[in-house]
Amino acid sequence: MSDPRTHLTACAHILADERHESGLAGQITARGPHDNTYWTLPLGLAFDEATSDSWLLIDQQMQVLEGVGAHGICEPNPATRFHLWVYRSRADLQAIVHTHPPAASALAAAQTPLIVAHMDATPLFEDTVFLPEWPSLPTADREGEIIAEALGHHHALLLAHHGLLTAGRSVQEAAFLAVFMERMAQLQLNAAPLGGVQPVDPTEARRARDFLRTDRIMNITFDAWSRRAERQRQGRPT
Repeated sequence: MSDPRTHLTACAHILADERHESGLAGQITARGPHDNTYWTLPLGLAFDEATSDSWLLIDQQMQVLEGVGAHGICEPNPATRFHLWVYRSRADLQAIVHTHPPAASALAAAQTPLIVAHMDATPLFEDTVFLPEWPSLPTADREGEIIAEALGHHHALLLAHHGLLTAGRSVQEAAFLAVFMERMAQLQLNAAPLGGVQPVDPTEARRARDFLRTDRIMNITFDAWSRRAERQRQGRPT
């Protein structure tokens, strides 16, 4: 796998703009160049502080193999340990986003699954699952096993009392799914006073999903979000 740190940095900035930051909660990782290794930010570094130089390459023992971190921090977030179990169970996955954004967290707190009820949610159709019980802080092997098993062959997971997880064949796919998962959770909350959301017709949902989940669509969307994030960091109008 080529060095993913440029895309990881862009992903971090996009998620910061999309209000996915929640203190120390939330991680972005990408599979490393060797088995049982992955790239992650240092503990306590905010998404909008990420640079290409701040990522740490760590192993299954949470030991830093490469990278110096940032602001004097070179300690990986122990909560990323569960990512290792997801990577072990899914050879097709290259990146994971786990965050606690407001709307998805509201659904999680209410133990309410995400419903695909809008065209923009169709990339998640038949690819999002719900974990109804909180497995506790994901810092141990058992939590990793539970989360990896719950995700199964899917690419998106809503964890009750917790947050969201998206796993992609690329950093771009993981970011794409995370952004739309939170946006559609917010739509679901907004629609509740109007009688609630109504699911999209399955046939049309599959057609839309198969178009929107192509690498081309996901990558050009990611690139547009990246450019917007860069403009915001430079203080230019978006």
